[in-house]
Amino acid sequence: MGKIDLHIHTTASDGSYTPSGVVELAYKDRLSAIAITDHDTVSGYAEAAEKGSELGITVVPGIEISTKYGGPIHILGYYIDVNSQKLRPVLDWVIHDRDERNRKMAELMAADGLPVSYDEMKERFGEAIGRPHFARLLVELGLASSTRDAFDRYVEKGQKYYLPRNFLSIERSVEIIREAGGIPVLAHPFQYKRDDAGLRDIIEHCMEYGLMGMECRYSGYDAQMSGYLESLANEYGLLKTGGSDFHGISKPDIRLGEGKGGLNVPCEFLEELKAAAGK
Repeated sequence: MGKIDLHIHTTASDGSYTPSGVVELAYKDRLSAIAITDHDTVSGYAEAAEKGSELGITVVPGIEISTKYGGPIHILGYYIDVNSQKLRPVLDWVIHDRDERNRKMAELMAADGLPVSYDEMKERFGEAIGRPHFARLLVELGLASSTRDAFDRYVEKGQKYYLPRNFLSIERSVEIIREAGGIPVLAHPFQYKRDDAGLRDIIEHCMEYGLMGMECRYSGYDAQMSGYLESLANEYGLLKTGGSDFHGISKPDIRLGEGKGGLNVPCEFLEELKAAAGK
């Protein structure tokens, strides 16, 4: 097995490549396996899996659920049953809440005279609109120099057009992934800016509800950072995963399979993940 990437987003959420487009890019870049981990949805998996079968690339069904535990925390889920009747109602609630928040953000912009229509945005970008899409639109309108600039000045927390959203609890996020037959994994641990005790608190709390793994290799994590996380995973008996968090246009410095450069996700991570899922 060659290079793999277990953290990828598509147009089913806030990525800029379609699910089949991501698989085609993976084929071009000589990846042998990828996981589609769109935010709060599994709607992109079927298309990606079909293209993966055509091109000989393994496509793992996954998801990334946004939660809170003293601040934003993300939980990845791997090898979930995308048709699970337990998963669907939960995701429907998450998506409805997100849509209502984003519609109100568009209305705030329109009230200030900006040519922003939520319905037109959905026609252009697809059903899963998020802040990255607003950022792209603000750049196109000449109101920001980059998507990062748009976030910083318009749609980041504390800025004029930002509105909060409700989140599924971290406990329920872990549980629902398990109920859907999947492997729940703590995503990009260093992003939460916790010290060792704080990170252990998250891990131990989530393990009470069924956490099974931790993302140890990630874009921008050097060997020392990854080594610390792998040691922590071993200590707690957690599976290890890794991925780029590829989005495409909104994160242009992150390449599929390579992250910000030097990302190397061992094939054993996927083999152990697959075995734990009984696949």
